[in-house]
Amino acid sequence: MKALLFFLLIVTNSQLVAQTIVPFDSSAWTYAGKVTKETFQGKDGILLTNGRITLKDNTFKNGIIEFDMTLSPDRDFPGFGFRLQDNDNFEHIYLRPHRVGNPDAIQYMPVYNGQDSWQFYYGDGYSTTVNYPMNEWVHIKLVVRDTQAEVYIGNSIEPALLIHQLKREPKPGRISLENGAPITTRFANFQYTKTDNPPMAGKFKPEAAPQPGTLLTWQVSSTFDEKLLQTDYTIPQSVANQLTWSSLTAENSGQLNVSKIRKRSDDANTVFTKLTIMSDKPQIKKLDLGFSDRAKVYLNGRLLYSGHDEFLSRDYRFLGTVGYYDAIYLDLKKGKNALWIAVSENFGGWGIQSRIVDQRGLIVK
Repeated sequence: MKALLFFLLIVTNSQLVAQTIVPFDSSAWTYAGKVTKETFQGKDGILLTNGRITLKDNTFKNGIIEFDMTLSPDRDFPGFGFRLQDNDNFEHIYLRPHRVGNPDAIQYMPVYNGQDSWQFYYGDGYSTTVNYPMNEWVHIKLVVRDTQAEVYIGNSIEPALLIHQLKREPKPGRISLENGAPITTRFANFQYTKTDNPPMAGKFKPEAAPQPGTLLTWQVSSTFDEKLLQTDYTIPQSVANQLTWSSLTAENSGQLNVSKIRKRSDDANTVFTKLTIMSDKPQIKKLDLGFSDRAKVYLNGRLLYSGHDEFLSRDYRFLGTVGYYDAIYLDLKKGKNALWIAVSENFGGWGIQSRIVDQRGLIVK
């Protein structure tokens, strides 16, 4: 069936903009997964399981996205994406209906190279407590402008989630609705408005400056299989010889999200991150470290530390979130010291967060 797009002209901040209503029976969408048209509680919509539907319009950058959805209390992560560059690179907001009323009932994360990153981006500005009903319609609205966004749930005039800083570069892209599980999730009444000046109610916070000693500039290797590091206490020369390197700058928090420049696979789930520490004398310095999911720290080629922080690794409630939970004491020699950190990933976030608070007598590069 030909696309049935309905346009409604509205005034936003004294600008005339077009609100576009897109029925789910139109050819304006591409479909993946199981999509079933149905009427539920008086609203015509779709039941979506194990998939994603994507709007063909690839020009949405700023504006408003609205739709209704129903949620089931079963463990599930339905939501939506926007500014999709492709299926592996987009901004993502999703709900955890099985966590309703808890601090992670809704969450934002950027997706790079198909890699989730919720273990990096949590707490204020990324996830929050919110309540929403089960098995009945609830209204969802996103308002986005450049690097800021806010999400409204139901009929509230206050945003449920403020996103102080969207992590991906603001670029026009597609919009998607998603439910990757065989759990009942419905969508209805989809509409969107493109405008560079949507009304926003949130009090956004500027990005905090890096904490003292935060390590920001790294070299990141090409990917390889984690198994190649399991047989020795030094960096295998056969691995080192095959690596190529790229520069990557950490965020102000110190988080180095490897997936920004590397794509993980089952047999290439590890990279080395490295930097050089010049010391004016032999001395010991404390390295604060967070990582996901596993890390091996090498100083001047020798293994100092190996840790596991993946999902459920510590107890059945441990989420694998990244923070300064570990510390390593670096026994530095005078002159040049090579710090290499191998970081391996299953899912949820790939990278490290690090700092040396006391950098007296050091040059780190």
